[in-house]
Amino acid sequence: MGLLRKIRDTGRVAEPAPPPSVEPLPMARGLGGSVQVRCVDAGSCNGCEIEIAAAFGPVYDAERYGARLVASPRHADVALVTGPVTRNMAEPLRRTVAAMPEPRLVVAVGDCAVNCGEFAGGYGVEGAVADVVPVDLQVPGCPPTPDDIVAALRRVTGR
Repeated sequence: MGLLRKIRDTGRVAEPAPPPSVEPLPMARGLGGSVQVRCVDAGSCNGCEIEIAAAFGPVYDAERYGARLVASPRHADVALVTGPVTRNMAEPLRRTVAAMPEPRLVVAVGDCAVNCGEFAGGYGVEGAVADVVPVDLQVPGCPPTPDDIVAALRRVTGR
């Protein structure tokens, strides 16, 4: 009983979420404030995937802003695409985005997704994400911090 009393007396100790620092995307208004996110690795070094995992982990907790990871593009509203698009991943990326229901958004995460980064000019590189599918939002960085990824997701959710 002593532990329950301590919990009751202490109350909530988590700090409130910071106010949104950026304006929500105009095309995100049809998503309703909560989005299902599908991550697509188009040929990255996995640095961005580690940061995305941290963004959805308990410290940064992107889910509290209405973003939730899903396994199927048919359930997704947003595609987080990392890495330069390799020749082998160009068509699967197009099909993944085409399988997403409207309205859909594509977010290029990391310098490689934005402009091919270190992989620019590589023989197996098709190009940046915007060269293969239309991109609505870019998150620069090599790799971008979980804060930057959460800020981009907050722009998408409007929270």
